[in-house]
Amino acid sequence: MVSPSASVLPFRTVTIIGVGLIGGSLGLALRRRQLARRVVGVGRRQARLDRAVALGAIDAGTLSVASGVRDAELVVLATPVGAMVELAREAAQSVARGTLLTDVGSTKALLARELDALSAHGFRYVGSHPMAGSERQGVEEAQAGLFEGAVCFVTPTPHTEPRALAAVEELWQAVGARVRVLDPAKHDRLLAMASHLPHLVAAALVNAITPEALACVGPGFRDTTRVASGDPLLWADLCLQNRERLLDALGALEAQLRTLRRILDDGAHADLRAWLQSAKAVRDSHLHP
Repeated sequence: MVSPSASVLPFRTVTIIGVGLIGGSLGLALRRRQLARRVVGVGRRQARLDRAVALGAIDAGTLSVASGVRDAELVVLATPVGAMVELAREAAQSVARGTLLTDVGSTKALLARELDALSAHGFRYVGSHPMAGSERQGVEEAQAGLFEGAVCFVTPTPHTEPRALAAVEELWQAVGARVRVLDPAKHDRLLAMASHLPHLVAAALVNAITPEALACVGPGFRDTTRVASGDPLLWADLCLQNRERLLDALGALEAQLRTLRRILDDGAHADLRAWLQSAKAVRDSHLHP
């Protein structure tokens, strides 16, 4: 990590491509903490960008990637992961050599392979994944404090420039996140189990329940399935990008379901109690408030 005397903050201009919940929250945090002198948003609809300006998430918005990134010291990709590579390639045609590039995508291995290659066009890429957000969408849901206390994975590769890595770590620490450095492939393996599989399980529960039973649900079902209200495009993109690791995670879940079915078929009270106790012990030791 760079020394404090070599801090990159504040940036002169940060460009955020995709000013929704995460991109908008980052813009709010940068502006309110004076971590960037100017924050530019790039999007597909001018009305949404104007709304982001009105909410204080960005200083200015544009529909043009080229004009949006031209003066940027840092470019942040905050779109669905399926759009990131092409947008980065487009941006690479207009940035100054040495411009930092990061993203907020929930998958990392494929992005690392594709975006590392853009170093030949001037970008210095370091992947990021802040573990913050909600099932809600849009810049209206953005919060300046969204990243405070949240883990942010930073995912360098053997090609990552040390000063670029230090700058991206400093960025996330400055908005309140707790940085954890992970290899991109390990990130995708762990997040398949910790994030992507739970989302699909929540969706499966909603798809499995009958309308009559849905009318009877209480807080437990609502809490368990909250994330099923997330953006389908975003989640379809990231699950398919990480499908090999996700299939492995799904196999582990299927093994648990087979065990549960066997216990229920046998009517084995002691075995069921032990199975539930095991889950309770793990959750209570790691996730209890």
